[in-house]
Amino acid sequence: MPRFSANLSFLYAELPFLDRFAAAAEDGFPAVEYVSPYEHPPEAVAAALRSAGLTQALFNLPAGDWAGGERGIGCLPDRVDEFRASVGTAIRYAEALGCDKVNCLAGIAPAGADRAELEAVLVANLRHAAPRFAEAGIRLLLEPINLRDMPGFLIPTTDDAGRILDAVGSDNLHIQYDVYHQQVMRGDLIGTFARLRGRIAHVQIADNPGRGEPGTGEINYPFVLRELDRLGYDGFVGCEYKPKAGTSAGLGWMKPYLTGRARA
Repeated sequence: MPRFSANLSFLYAELPFLDRFAAAAEDGFPAVEYVSPYEHPPEAVAAALRSAGLTQALFNLPAGDWAGGERGIGCLPDRVDEFRASVGTAIRYAEALGCDKVNCLAGIAPAGADRAELEAVLVANLRHAAPRFAEAGIRLLLEPINLRDMPGFLIPTTDDAGRILDAVGSDNLHIQYDVYHQQVMRGDLIGTFARLRGRIAHVQIADNPGRGEPGTGEINYPFVLRELDRLGYDGFVGCEYKPKAGTSAGLGWMKPYLTGRARA
C-alpha cells in the first residue's frame, strides 16, 4: 500500500508555508516534502512538523536563486564553493527535521557551456557531498527533470542520472524517480522503474499533461501504484502536482489508499 507525502511547495499553496503542515495532516498525509525549507529557521519548520505529527520525507539542497530562474547549482563551475557550503546547511536542516533523504538539483546548463565540463563539476560536487551525507545517516539523491518544464536542465533523463551515479561511484547516491518527468521524456514508466529499482530512493507523482493530480491525465496511476507495491517499493510517494481546484478538493484519487480499499 503506497504511503503518500504532500509536497508543500505545490499543495496547499493558498496557505502560508508553515500552516500547510497541519492542512496536510488533516487530509491524511503521513509525511511532507518540499523544494526548500531554507526560508525559515530549522526550529520553526521542525515545530510545524512535530505539531502536525508528520514525517519529513525529503527536501532539496539549496538551489541558488530560485526566483531568478536558477534550478540548482551542482553543475556550475563558478559555484563550487557555494555548493559545498550548502551541504552543511542541508545536513543541519535534515538533522533538525529528522529527514533521511536530501535531493540535489543539478542545475540548468549555461548557454554555450561545455556539457562535459558541467558534468565533471557535478560529479566532483557529488563525490564531495555523498560521504558527508552518509556520515550524518542521510541518503543523497539526484533527480532527472524533463526539458519541457525546465529547458536546459543538465540531467533530464534517468539514463543521464545513471551515468552520473556510475561516475561518482558512491553507494550513497541514489535516483529520485519522478513518474511525471519520466512520462514526458521517455515513458516506459514501470519498465524503467523495475530496471533501476536498486538505485531509486524516492518516487514522486503527477499526471500528464498539465502536471495535475492523478486521474486528470493520461497516466494510469492505479496500475502504476500497484506495480510499485509489487516491485517492493516501500518508501514515500511524493505528491508533487498542481491541484486543479484546490488541494483538499482534489484528493478523491487518494481516499481509497487511505481507507485501505485500493485493492478491492
